[in-house]
Amino acid sequence: MILVCGGAGYIGSHMCRLLRQKGIPHVALDNLERGHEEALPGTPLLRADLRDPAALESIFAEHAFTTVMHFAAYIEVGESTKNPAGFWENNVHAVWNLLEAMRRHGLNQFVFSSTAAVYGEPERVPIPEDHPKNPTSPYGNTKLTVERMLGDYSDTYGLRSVCLRYFNACGSDPDGILGEAHDPETHLIPRVLLAAAGRGEVKVFGEDYNTPDGTCIRDYVHVCDLADAHLLAIRHLEGGGATDQYNLGSGTGFSVRQVIDAAKEVTGIDFPIGTAPRRAGDPARLIADSTKARTELGWNPLYTDVRTCVQHAWDWMLSHPNGYKS
Repeated sequence: MILVCGGAGYIGSHMCRLLRQKGIPHVALDNLERGHEEALPGTPLLRADLRDPAALESIFAEHAFTTVMHFAAYIEVGESTKNPAGFWENNVHAVWNLLEAMRRHGLNQFVFSSTAAVYGEPERVPIPEDHPKNPTSPYGNTKLTVERMLGDYSDTYGLRSVCLRYFNACGSDPDGILGEAHDPETHLIPRVLLAAAGRGEVKVFGEDYNTPDGTCIRDYVHVCDLADAHLLAIRHLEGGGATDQYNLGSGTGFSVRQVIDAAKEVTGIDFPIGTAPRRAGDPARLIADSTKARTELGWNPLYTDVRTCVQHAWDWMLSHPNGYKS
């Protein structure tokens, strides 16, 4: 049985959906601080907090898990600069609690949701896994710290792990059952779609980058493709695979302007867009080199066109105008 920590969140709920489709026994663990119980139709939910070692001990004593997956981090870069203590507690200390519970109960397979933020300012693009690691935010620091902790646990205790470094997660499941519902919403695609729906505004930060249209370019990877990669990571570990790290991105960059144009095409709405100066720390291009995931894990993302990602996100928004709130 697989334990999906943070299973009621955006990516975790899509992972549970895939496990249900494959008939793979699993349970979700979530404190529902930022997750949504409604995002888990058909998946058992254990309501608990990874920061509570006693709760973890009880859960591991009652269930026979084989693999643990972690999606339970705080993720907003801006928030991490204002509340680094909370990020270190939730993103690092809570993971240590989890690894110690696994170690006490003899579990040695762990899949970790990491991030391209471990790289910091890119020295070369596309970015390979061996690129220097220089995070520019407390969020990136916490993720890199866990990656290093997992390396130590692998070397010393034999607890094997796969770290999957996402670039820009986006989209929703094509069936329209699950979607992205953050509060507040800071990701570009849902913010642009909220603007199309007349529920917010979007500003382009910087129009003078060294890119074809002057706006930043990012690598968008569909949430269902992310879930597929996590399942392949589980198979890797089940087959005796060693601890390793993999980038997850489409390998294709789309600019802010291209995302906005795609949203206008999908929605049929010509909504206004504001402009603002560059934000500090925004690189011109962030694009993944995902060759390693494709060749070693056999990952083959299906949704590499940003327009498709925008379409799926818009379908979700139309059918769930208030997110998971009734």
